[in-house]
Amino acid sequence: MEFESMAQRHAYILKLLKAEDSVKVADLEKLLKVSLVTIRKDLKILEQKNLLFRTHGYITKSAPYPTDINVNLKEDHNKEAKIRIGEAAAKLVDPKSAILIASGTTVLQMARAIQIPENQHLTVVTSAMNVAMALRDKLNIEIIQLGGIVRHSSTSVVGPFAEKMLQDLSFSTLFLGVDGLEAAYGLSTSNMLEAKLNAEMIKVAQKTVVLTDSSKFGKRGFGRICGLTDIDHIVTDSGISQQSIKRIEAAGVELTIV
Repeated sequence: MEFESMAQRHAYILKLLKAEDSVKVADLEKLLKVSLVTIRKDLKILEQKNLLFRTHGYITKSAPYPTDINVNLKEDHNKEAKIRIGEAAAKLVDPKSAILIASGTTVLQMARAIQIPENQHLTVVTSAMNVAMALRDKLNIEIIQLGGIVRHSSTSVVGPFAEKMLQDLSFSTLFLGVDGLEAAYGLSTSNMLEAKLNAEMIKVAQKTVVLTDSSKFGKRGFGRICGLTDIDHIVTDSGISQQSIKRIEAAGVELTIV
């Protein structure tokens, strides 16, 4: 494809990003049929205008590195989507099992949506104090709160005490929230200690279900949790791109879109 002006190239680059979470810089060189030097100049101009972000040979439409934001502020971001995701995930809970719930505003919505028949009993182990509080009035749910260092921004615990508690336990399902999900890098969170605890949670669960709104795709948090193929199921909203859908399906991960 030939482009007569810089403006046409910029329009094409932004059109690509609108359809995909991320684009390889090397692919742009082939598509635009201009030198890598020209591509880099174009991307620098677009980045200065806050129209895209550059990282490790890729460009993304939103900042690729999530920051550690207070849970009260995060809860209002994409709230309707998080509620739908939480409700869908709650239907995956086996009421006769023991499950593990990590921290995050989307898993909090799931905790609020869990309904267990009166004649059945569910055991929930969680690292998140707000999840425990959301379940406290559901009398047929036994709640076990992990101990450890409390993160003020997320009201969840991290550290070796929480990790040690998990070593002697086994769960049917882990419900996990993330700050970033990128096909090449995997799942991640903004806190290194939380990422380590999440990785330990995956080891003790038979199945891992990730709850994330579509804004997290293409992002890369400071702490890597695991690779995409280490999880079993993703529940997200309809804002997910076709590119992400293809990559998730290629990894053999079940996908539920609400």
